[in-house]
Amino acid sequence: EDEQIVAEIMGRRFFPDLITHKTWEGFHFAGHEIRITEATDCYGAVVWPSALVLCYFLETNSKQCNLIDKNVIEIGAGTGLVSIVASLLGAFVTATDLPELLGNLQHNVLQNTKQKCKHQPRVKELSWGIDLEKNFPRSSCHFDYIMAADVVYHHPFLDELLLTFDHLCKNDTVILWAMKFRLQKENQFVDRFQTLFDLEMISNFPSLNIALYKAMRKGRMKA
Repeated sequence: EDEQIVAEIMGRRFFPDLITHKTWEGFHFAGHEIRITEATDCYGAVVWPSALVLCYFLETNSKQCNLIDKNVIEIGAGTGLVSIVASLLGAFVTATDLPELLGNLQHNVLQNTKQKCKHQPRVKELSWGIDLEKNFPRSSCHFDYIMAADVVYHHPFLDELLLTFDHLCKNDTVILWAMKFRLQKENQFVDRFQTLFDLEMISNFPSLNIALYKAMRKGRMKA
């Protein structure tokens, strides 16, 4: 079953017939053909399999995870694929990443959502742990969903990442987080994450070493 679903997820990706001056990949999600421009010189500008896993979940679970008119923020949006799919499914999306990635992110989001979405998504800078209250004040920012795909890997900002989840998450916010398991240090982040949040694995793909989690603030999962 794992291999069958993984084959279906990976089957959503297609490549250009002709090589062009820009590197791009295509994806079929939410009834649309999505073209993503990549930058191969940077981690954040490549589409990783965790993003496809999360997009597939959003599309195939649209009843239990109804995004229409929901306020969604994606952290570490990278190329923007997850944000684009959430927008096509009816959400009002804020796609965030580091300043050096925003140009490519904005290009992809605009190219794939303009005049196709109920709510035009916005792109905003978010450096984990920095100026959170200034840029995303708790009093006025309320997100129904926080989405993250492959934000835990070999980088020195795991403390800041946890701080960012904590800042953005209200009592009724749902976190959807796809993670590829790599090294022990990154895996330990899950234990730290669980000190603040109730965590439920909703999909697991051993052949990809990827798990998809749903999380809410401690004690709020059943509520």
